[in-house]
Amino acid sequence: MAPTRFSRVGFIGLGAMGKHMAEQLALKLPEDSQVFVFDVERPPIDELVSKYPGKVVACTSPRQVAQNTEYILSMVPEGRHVASVYLDSSNGVTATNVHGCVLIDCSTIDIATSLKIKKHVADNFPSASFYDAPVSGGVLGAAKGTISFFLGCAENDPMAESLNNLLSFMGKQIIYCGQPSLGLAAKLCNNYLSGLIAIASSESLNMGIRAGLDPRVLSNVFAAGTAQNTICDKFNPCPGIVPDAPSSKEYEGGFKVQLMRKDISLAIDLASNVDATLQLGLQGLKIYEAASNDPKCFDKDSRVVFRYIGGDEKWAEKLER
Repeated sequence: MAPTRFSRVGFIGLGAMGKHMAEQLALKLPEDSQVFVFDVERPPIDELVSKYPGKVVACTSPRQVAQNTEYILSMVPEGRHVASVYLDSSNGVTATNVHGCVLIDCSTIDIATSLKIKKHVADNFPSASFYDAPVSGGVLGAAKGTISFFLGCAENDPMAESLNNLLSFMGKQIIYCGQPSLGLAAKLCNNYLSGLIAIASSESLNMGIRAGLDPRVLSNVFAAGTAQNTICDKFNPCPGIVPDAPSSKEYEGGFKVQLMRKDISLAIDLASNVDATLQLGLQGLKIYEAASNDPKCFDKDSRVVFRYIGGDEKWAEKLER
């Protein structure tokens, strides 16, 4: 089978993650390929079109994206947004003929909405394919092209090779989770654990600082011991430990606290639906809800829970005295 050239690829949703993912496509797709983009906000569209003239093409709706492309990716905040992107009767992707198209949703949403869209596509466009493919790796990973994809299909899926080739332009790892919706289930499990680790890391760092420890030393202790985790290694909640981490940039960028609240809530719903017992989930959700409602934390990276619990962001000044 000849390799797919991906001459016309669509990308819908140019937020913190999506804009970087679309830019990776603009940078890495074959020279004669084009990326057709849409977002509800105009500035990120204009930014990419200006940066990649001729390569990135602006569209006025998801429908227009679909009219010009064979592969379509979406990356939007919530299930209602994904439903609008694909199912809106006037301007949605399926408002036009998408027979033979491959539709890939990278958003983290509820499983029911994803399966509803998949059924709509299957019922109305049997030759088209719809996949859930949420991602992990954060804004930094999206900017570097190192994110991971959790695909809701098996490795022997008929489109697996094409999916792998396309997603590899934006990420370093593609994990096949078995069947439709299991990519989302895997992502919700991941974010549930990641969110709780961020709280525990923040509490431990705050406790250590108050006990007199240099948080850089304490972070080295975590890295060398059984508490080692990616949050502390790459996204340390305490400012000044990891230079590239959002915490060291006033918690700007990264994965917004209100999105973590959303994902923890979705994970709790998933646990309820499959009769899984959670001991920490409701308390974690309570913390992210409160942080999302705190003006000092709202719209900041989710590791801002360090600030929310009263972590000392000026620790370096005190050590220098």
